[in-house]
Amino acid sequence: MTVVAPSTNGISTTSRSAVPRSAQRPTSALELIRSTDRTEAGTTASPDLAPAPGQQVQAAQPCGFSPEQLAALAAPLDRANVRQREQGRGKVAYVEGWVAIAEANRIFGFDGWQRQTVAMRCVAQAERPIGRDQKPGWGVTYTARVRVTVTAGGLPPLIREGSGAGHGIDVDLGQAHESAIKEAETDAMKRALMTFGNPFGLALYDKQQRQVSSAGGQAEGPQRLAGQRPSASRSAPVAPAPSAASPAQGHTPTPVPAPSASVDPGLAPLAAETIQYLHGTLRALPRPLLESLTSAFRKRFQVPDAAVTIADRISQKCHHDWIEAFLVSHREVRSAEQHQRPGDR
Repeated sequence: MTVVAPSTNGISTTSRSAVPRSAQRPTSALELIRSTDRTEAGTTASPDLAPAPGQQVQAAQPCGFSPEQLAALAAPLDRANVRQREQGRGKVAYVEGWVAIAEANRIFGFDGWQRQTVAMRCVAQAERPIGRDQKPGWGVTYTARVRVTVTAGGLPPLIREGSGAGHGIDVDLGQAHESAIKEAETDAMKRALMTFGNPFGLALYDKQQRQVSSAGGQAEGPQRLAGQRPSASRSAPVAPAPSAASPAQGHTPTPVPAPSASVDPGLAPLAAETIQYLHGTLRALPRPLLESLTSAFRKRFQVPDAAVTIADRISQKCHHDWIEAFLVSHREVRSAEQHQRPGDR
């Protein structure tokens, strides 16, 4: 098609051929949402801030995490959660797998995240001598890829993946495979969670460890004493101190104020909100699981048989962390059983 345009002297001029326009496609749902956001923003904004003609306005992306969750994710890593192991000629700092799971439960909530092993492969298996006696044994290596999905604020889930490796050395070949599989899965999970921030070990990738808090520091104390729900536990750094002075003081042999590096952090008193949340969580458990947990808790913390209940014994951080680890391990066992059932058919 040829476009003809009149000139100023009345003589028509011919321009280049124009490409025929296709039929206009219907507006997508995303475009409708963005146009609505622009309209609402334009009605409330000042005329001086109105966009120029033809200028696109990008709507602000909502954040699903609460302010308390964002503060916890940005907080420094507690040095009490850092372990070291020999590797080569030096030492490597790392966060244990159960700590990463406990932090995920604390920040995201028990029902706010999940993990899935999407790949697992044995890459090496060979006989080798083991120990000082050089007994014949096996060395096995696995690689794994784990996907972590986090739900926050009703928005689409956040999906992160990580890869890891695990090594198993044992006289028994089956035991070597089991150790390697577990280590690979845990390593991959930690690498996926690490992308969410310092509490999961991101701070350890900085050689200077500038985002690792000193032992006995007060900044992370209340957060480490927190329950799983962020809104109920991480309100203010000094909140647990007054609440711990009255209800939990009878259970705590160490003074609450002026913490020092010599004080065992596991003996720190729990906030009242955390204790109430733990009680509610235990009451919601199936009876067989509750009985198993109660029996194990009595044995672990030497609760006398004369005590009718363990509810009044849940008062310190070590109790909170132990219950967390028990529930997580039970959930992992059930998940493993569910994964194995289809393969048995």
